[in-house]
Amino acid sequence: MFYTTDTNRHGLSHDPFKAIVSPRPIGWIGTKGKDGSLNLGPYSFFNAVSDRPKLVMFSSAGAKHSVKNAEETGVFTCNFVGRDLVEKMNLSSAALPYGVDEFSFAGLTPEMGKIVDAPYVAEALAVLECKVTEIIVPKGLDCAPSENIMAFGQVVGIHIDEGIIRDGRLDMALAKPVARLGYMDYNEASEVFEMMRPKV
Repeated sequence: MFYTTDTNRHGLSHDPFKAIVSPRPIGWIGTKGKDGSLNLGPYSFFNAVSDRPKLVMFSSAGAKHSVKNAEETGVFTCNFVGRDLVEKMNLSSAALPYGVDEFSFAGLTPEMGKIVDAPYVAEALAVLECKVTEIIVPKGLDCAPSENIMAFGQVVGIHIDEGIIRDGRLDMALAKPVARLGYMDYNEASEVFEMMRPKV
């Protein structure tokens, strides 16, 4: 099958776009409002975009609480989603009113960052503390703005649970990262294999 995205006539019961671009890591973003309220929300449009400097990005469909807080305070955290926390991650996605604490709602423990004034999930196996570098609204071919807002942050601190370190590396078979697929589907990446780059 083939279809053009201007018509979106794919003939399927659900749009397949996000199912094709998968698996996607989950950006579990912790922020604090200017009023002191804590916020935690998962984003499936999330990834690392640079190693030098270490930059990550999450993309919010509209000005949701996480991007609002990140823009106003200049900081956020990214919390690793392992299989052990996936149900609580899902709870934190509830559309709660601004100022309602998703940490408490999901039964999680908030800890404040060592460098940034933003909360992170104490139970998470790894956490990135980030300072906002830019917030942009991407544009399409017609130069019209997307409905999404992208927040970029430089990683300034990293927390790692030593229980997932083996032979000097993070053992993903132990960490069991969870990724977002299409629709309401997720998967657990616990089966790991290694491939070396070819030498030419």
